[in-house]
Amino acid sequence: MAQIVCVLGNKGGTGKTTLSHMISHGMALLGKRVVCVLTDLERERLSKDGRLYLPFDAREAGNLSKVVATLNRVDDWFGVIDGGGNRSDADSHLANQADLVLLPFRDSHEDMRTVLRDLEWMPRAWGLPSQWPADDAARRAAEASIDLLLGAYRHRLLDPVPHLWATKLLLQDRIPRGLPWQLTNACVALAMQVFELLDVQYESPAAIDTGR
Repeated sequence: MAQIVCVLGNKGGTGKTTLSHMISHGMALLGKRVVCVLTDLERERLSKDGRLYLPFDAREAGNLSKVVATLNRVDDWFGVIDGGGNRSDADSHLANQADLVLLPFRDSHEDMRTVLRDLEWMPRAWGLPSQWPADDAARRAAEASIDLLLGAYRHRLLDPVPHLWATKLLLQDRIPRGLPWQLTNACVALAMQVFELLDVQYESPAAIDTGR
């Protein structure tokens, strides 16, 4: 049976689609077979060209159930489902089928208030700081906001995913042949966190060509 990771949350604009592709790319680099499942009606289907993982369009009625049923019949695969935004009913359905639920949020009070409600609503979910600032002062301010608004949930927060301009390359219809090493490293680091939560063994990242 495949393991399913859902990237959900009621706040739009937190990078759920980008993070879904980052996780999928990182998992593939760590030696896993992965399908990245699109459910967001505002997104377009992407080509498999240049990807190490399989994108699947599940926006049409019935396609999501089909791909989940297929994943449940195969071993050694991983499904990463991009849940879209602001769809509580759909999130609840997906969360019930997931082995791991991730709730992205940015360094804003609005995002943190929303993810706080989602963490309370989904007690097995994990918060994922995304598009995190690299500037020292901005990062300290973001951490202070977490202490203020999400301090009681720090034990359910993953390490932040930094803001990288190159993440947009993963959302191109065809991925370029050479991706920046900063993006590759961020994808691998994120996938490693996911595998640790799932208690999954993976290939050593030391064997990965990051392009540096």
